[in-house]
Amino acid sequence: MEDWTHWNWQQADWPEFRYDRSKLDALEAEFLRQSGVFSGCIRHVTEEDKEQITVELISEEALNTSEIEGEILNRDSLQSSIRRNFGLDTDNRKIPPAEQGIAQMMVELYRGFDEPMCDTLLFRWHESLMNGRRDLANIGSYRTGSNPMQVVSGPLHDPKIHFEALPASAVPAEMEGFMRWFIRTSPKGETPLPILTRASIAHLYFVTIHPFEDGNGRIGRAIAEKAISEGLGHAALIALSLTINRARKTYYELLERSNKGNEITEWLVYFAQTILDAQAHSQELVEFLIAKTKFYDRLRGQFNERQDKVIARMMREGPSGFKGGLSAENYIRLTGTSRATATRDLLDLVEKQALVRTGTLKSTRYHLYITLQS
Repeated sequence: MEDWTHWNWQQADWPEFRYDRSKLDALEAEFLRQSGVFSGCIRHVTEEDKEQITVELISEEALNTSEIEGEILNRDSLQSSIRRNFGLDTDNRKIPPAEQGIAQMMVELYRGFDEPMCDTLLFRWHESLMNGRRDLANIGSYRTGSNPMQVVSGPLHDPKIHFEALPASAVPAEMEGFMRWFIRTSPKGETPLPILTRASIAHLYFVTIHPFEDGNGRIGRAIAEKAISEGLGHAALIALSLTINRARKTYYELLERSNKGNEITEWLVYFAQTILDAQAHSQELVEFLIAKTKFYDRLRGQFNERQDKVIARMMREGPSGFKGGLSAENYIRLTGTSRATATRDLLDLVEKQALVRTGTLKSTRYHLYITLQS
């Protein structure tokens, strides 16, 4: 029986995680089935559209993995940096360090998904993530020092400790063990694991060690995506961080419950289902981006500057659309124009089949005229 007064890494069976494999079988099968559907969808888009989809999905992941940690990035700067890293045409804007760093890491993750797991790889990722930081003692290396690494909340006089990582002196040996496990359980390893199982364990295992002074969550999610890509045999375009970010409270609650013992079935089922939800969202987003391309092809050059600004703002909301639909008041606020001009602009957009009008009077709302079909 486990001693719940200690953290999982303090228990005798660490890191021999235990779980009920039967709880994951159906999830693993569904993931493989949906992967085939997604590959079929991507296969039918042009190279130019695929480039756009790749940039969009990677930027969504970068934005959300940062937002989970409380860091809000500039979308336009981030996309510009991602395009530069891919060698694609972009503007000449100056990119802030944070956007530059996460873009570099995410593109490297995509391009080099099959690079062997090692210290050098993780240190490069960490250096990218901490680009521009001056407040850390260890950048591009594991944490040092004698102070405990704790995740806490509440007042200073009575803090609640959600997790305490193992001592910094133990990190190098623990990371050696983690990397041996990651290689051993890979598709070509001695004891390969199913894709979702391996990605879920990898994330929990890594963040439990918490090897870096900062950035562990973002790197941990990148490792999960790397495991998924290795399992599929190609770079995965999956909205994992976006899906986690939508219910981040649940994510942190499950992490906290799972760091108190090494029986992790509950965590694996949660994280595997999260990956499936992320996969479904990626499919929906790809279909939306394909429809978006067709939308602009059909209406290119037909919008005035105000209309173009509002349509672009609505497009940024993705498949879920502008929350509650666009109202005339929204349009006036976004463009700074008069009510009469807003009314003319909106009527024109409806006539062009750029927007669909629903409701009447004060309940009138406008939605993008996009049919989600692959």
